[in-house]
Amino acid sequence: MNRTEFIVVTAVILFVAFALGWFAYWLLHRFSRVSGAEMGELERMAQELHDAEEMRDQAIAYLQQRESELTNHLAQTEAELRAAMDGLRDARHEAEELRGYIERMNVG
Repeated sequence: MNRTEFIVVTAVILFVAFALGWFAYWLLHRFSRVSGAEMGELERMAQELHDAEEMRDQAIAYLQQRESELTNHLAQTEAELRAAMDGLRDARHEAEELRGYIERMNVG
């Protein structure tokens, strides 16, 4: 094999490799192409996902606000309960003192 034949064979091999690569690219591009309808569907799904995430964020914010309100209400109720229990304790103590006073007056 002389030099000219070697160059021609190398050129043919490179051309065949290029042609196979180009054909493989074309074939892959042809089968993986996304149609306009599919793009529309993807856009619609993306918009629905965005809307759902926005609604989720709003729901989380509402739940946090509601939880805060309920926590404040619970704290107020507990404070009122403590005040009522203290008042009841004082009233019982005062009633016990009055009973003792009345018994001492009846005995004496």
